[in-house]
Amino acid sequence: MKVTKEITKLENSAVKLTVTIAKKDVAAEYNESIAKYAKNIQIPGFRKGKVPVSVLERKYGEMLKADAAAELIEKALGEVFESIDEKPLPYAQPTMDEAPVLDVTKDLTFTVTYDVFPTVKVESLDGITIKEPVVEIGEEELNTELQQIRERNAMVVDKKDDEAAANDDIATVNYCELAEDGSELEGTQRQDFVFTIGSGQNIFKFDDDVVGMKKNETKEITKTYDADFEDKDLAGTTKKIKVTVTALKVRNLPDLDDELAQDVNEKYNTLEDMKTDIKRNMEAIKERRVNELKSNELLEQLVEKYQFDLPKSMVQAELDHRWRMMAQQFGTTTEQLDKLVASSGQSKETMLTEWTGDAEKMLKSRIVVESLLKDRNITVTPEEIEKEMESIAEKSGVSVEEVKKHYADPRSKEYLIDDTKEQKLYSQLFAEVKVTKGDKIAFADLFKR
Repeated sequence: MKVTKEITKLENSAVKLTVTIAKKDVAAEYNESIAKYAKNIQIPGFRKGKVPVSVLERKYGEMLKADAAAELIEKALGEVFESIDEKPLPYAQPTMDEAPVLDVTKDLTFTVTYDVFPTVKVESLDGITIKEPVVEIGEEELNTELQQIRERNAMVVDKKDDEAAANDDIATVNYCELAEDGSELEGTQRQDFVFTIGSGQNIFKFDDDVVGMKKNETKEITKTYDADFEDKDLAGTTKKIKVTVTALKVRNLPDLDDELAQDVNEKYNTLEDMKTDIKRNMEAIKERRVNELKSNELLEQLVEKYQFDLPKSMVQAELDHRWRMMAQQFGTTTEQLDKLVASSGQSKETMLTEWTGDAEKMLKSRIVVESLLKDRNITVTPEEIEKEMESIAEKSGVSVEEVKKHYADPRSKEYLIDDTKEQKLYSQLFAEVKVTKGDKIAFADLFKR
């Protein structure tokens, strides 16, 4: 088939493709289509396969032309897409503004528009400066981790009935709001509410008021909330609340010793073994997170320096993916999630609009990375993957065999290969840009950025 093509770039990474099929091929396809129908169709007064072409054209002419045109368009697009770089995105089907009219005496020309993968060319890294956060891991950070381990392994026991509530106790309370006359306001009752005193994890923030209360004791509390209080419904109001303590529990923290270390993991013989392992894990976590922050800052600057448009279909596909992921997290379907969000007074459209900026930022960063990987021809060898597994094993405190077992699945192995390529790319980029020391950040704050 003789096909000519013309590609015109449009906004938002879309293209217009104009295809012309030679009239010789148009006539051949039309004649083939008629022959196919004539061979199989049955019309009263004619034997099967003996219907004259003139009769077929008189009765089914428009349909025959439409079928032949559709077949020609499909074949032509298949040939064109095989030969051009500007292929349509998998989730963006080409659209045709106007279906062409087939005339066997003329060339057939049609036009389709579709979205393509955006292109960006990172020509220079000049002017880019990356600030690397300074994170120190000392005794304070280690002690924080050890304290969290103690709390995770704490025994929770009931306090004696005559013992008063104190900070860090686990309290179970019934509470409600009171009207001016002291009666309970309907609909405000809450039964068996559990919280840790001092955590502030209750709507009315009555932690300090519960301190000193005993089991089965009831107390009426008056609370006045500032105009800028975090809960807008309570801001600038005064509330009377009745609280009854129904249970008090206390956490008995285990001693920080060899026995605790052995309970945490059988691979530890002593407390020092556990401390050493914790430090190694913290260093590995710090290194990964600092590199991630540096990479994010680098990509933000590259996206800003080399601006390009995203196709609308790509952004929509990402938003749809996030919506499906959110449904999975809630253990429901997307249809049920739509109803759940609507019942809360929000809308799917509003939420997707709020997500759009972050989705576009992520997509542009990924496109820059893909472009750099391709332009720099970044590849990894089996030996490099082997070395990466050894590095993971060392940083994680596990054997190389365990790491290999983890990545035995083809999909996991592919993820490791892709990640290794990217780390190789970032190593090159960080060597070419200016990297300076940034602000000091506490280890606990690393993931808040």
